[in-house]
Amino acid sequence: MTAPDAGFDRLNLPRPGVMGILNITPDSFSDGGQFLHPDRAVERALEMIEQGAAIIDTGGESTRPGAEAVSVQQEADRVLPVIETLAGATKTPISIDTSKPAVMRMAVRAGAAMINDVRALREPEALPACAELNVPVCLMHMQGRPRTMQQSPAYPDGIINEINTFFSDRIEQATKAGIAHHNICLDPGFGFGKTLRHNYQLLNGLQSLLQHKVPIMVGISRKSMIGRLLNLPVQQRLPGSLSAAVIAVMQGADIIRTHDVKSTVEALQIIHAMRRADDPQGWQQ
Repeated sequence: MTAPDAGFDRLNLPRPGVMGILNITPDSFSDGGQFLHPDRAVERALEMIEQGAAIIDTGGESTRPGAEAVSVQQEADRVLPVIETLAGATKTPISIDTSKPAVMRMAVRAGAAMINDVRALREPEALPACAELNVPVCLMHMQGRPRTMQQSPAYPDGIINEINTFFSDRIEQATKAGIAHHNICLDPGFGFGKTLRHNYQLLNGLQSLLQHKVPIMVGISRKSMIGRLLNLPVQQRLPGSLSAAVIAVMQGADIIRTHDVKSTVEALQIIHAMRRADDPQGWQQ
């Protein structure tokens, strides 16, 4: 961070903080169709803010394996009314989860304060669009593309080494394009082009990402890496999600992206308390 009001600091996110997931889609793996109507989506966002979400991540296109692509217009029609309403109703920052530069621009004009891109700005014109918009951006690692990413993913040089090499390159490309280093966040992309073993190797080695000296965001909530390990359906994965979230924060993660805001906020409060316990000025019972 180069200044108190720069980059992610100007979003006033606690460390660690919770990002609430708002899928405005018919086909997301966990809650597809539940919040497709704008009024219901706004209601859900305000509920998550009340539960302690420090940021709301809105998305209009599912990135689960095998999901169908949507057009710029379809995606914009889903997310823009929700972003506009939320921007006028709350001071909690809104993120737009998209890889499309046109949607990025429209969303920021509508009030979004952050861009979350699963393709790490690799789509044509995404880098200059984000440099122009000058808002924080999260770059995610993904091997392959959403529709095919789980078809035999492999990391011959080791998953941690390959992800760090990928992030070094993407940070270099982003800063060359004019994106300030303090506007960059990294997401290692749990479940995106990774086997079950890869995901747990990544969780175990997450601390290595701190070498890039930018915030780390982690999204493990309800994912198959929990369901397959514990043999549980999506709606029964909360304990596993919380365990992984706590491990991620202990490994250095700054932002936990989750469907289950209230429970995750409560779990992270334990970490906050532990870290403050030896500071008489910071401790409040």
